[in-house]
Amino acid sequence: MLNKQGYHLAVLGATGAVGKQIIKTLEKRNFPISQLTLLSSARSAGTKVNFKGESITVQEAVPDSFEGVDIALFSAGGSWSQKFAPDAVKRGAIVVDNTSAFRMNPEVPLVVPEVNEDKLHDHKGIIANPNCSTIQMVATLEPIQKAFGLKKVIVSTYQAVSGAGSAAIQELKDQANAILNNQEYTPSILPVGSEDKHYQIAFNVIPQIDVFTENGFTFEEMKMINETKKIMGMPELKVAATCVRLPVETGHSESVYVELDQEDVTVEDLRKVLIDAPGITLQDQPEEQIYPMPAMAVGKDDVFVGRIRQDLDEKSGFHMWIVSDNLLKGAALNTIQIAESLIKLGLVSN
Repeated sequence: MLNKQGYHLAVLGATGAVGKQIIKTLEKRNFPISQLTLLSSARSAGTKVNFKGESITVQEAVPDSFEGVDIALFSAGGSWSQKFAPDAVKRGAIVVDNTSAFRMNPEVPLVVPEVNEDKLHDHKGIIANPNCSTIQMVATLEPIQKAFGLKKVIVSTYQAVSGAGSAAIQELKDQANAILNNQEYTPSILPVGSEDKHYQIAFNVIPQIDVFTENGFTFEEMKMINETKKIMGMPELKVAATCVRLPVETGHSESVYVELDQEDVTVEDLRKVLIDAPGITLQDQPEEQIYPMPAMAVGKDDVFVGRIRQDLDEKSGFHMWIVSDNLLKGAALNTIQIAESLIKLGLVSN
């Protein structure tokens, strides 16, 4: 049942992979909703979605769709966000945008609630949800930075195909079936953003996510670099990233190397900090072969951290392995946590 004392929420992109996860997560967390408006393109309009026992019809998004909406959760792609976010704000809604459209806009807070919830006070109608791979990394780095300082980060990501959408998931399955049955197939989706070539993802690894920039890094890698600095409020932080697509359906993994300001830190010091950190689950018992894996993170809210070890040459350097469900904490959950924080901080009224 919807809550008469709740808020009018709109979900733009309700039929996409992230939109579906947002709806499921809203129900799971019992978010206080008085009215739920589900929006999509004309092609998907008319779809029926069940929410708390009620059947809701997805509507085609138009500017007036946001009339009376308190919070609008956007996950339909950057061009849709740029088109409709100003309309939603003009009609009084607070937009939490899950695309890259506004992330680096200096007027728009880029928020992971466990890291920089206070930035929500600075919003001017639009709040950006960070890149999925950035979220799980900064959630891990923030408590470390607070305790020991941070001067350098090098990350290599191993990202699931669900980060490229539902069609990429299907292509992985179709390719795997074709290869196992000695059938021909034509790759058509991955890497997303490339207009020139697409490659096999089944039983393969693609060292490209998004298109390349002039400096040799991809846009995905530059997102991680720039977003990390903005979220953590550390513009001078040294960050480098290599982003790779793996034949995994859901769950992003990351190998992260950090250099701390302090030189007397031990592995046990890091473990003690992370075990009490919000949204973090420590899985670090290598002697028992206990460490995070994407298959075990699917459907779980937390970011999982393990394989913590000190660098053999750099005393202040540490390596770790970070895993999270990219459709949950990396997208839907963080978006909803931002909305929950807005309510907690008294920044939205119904």
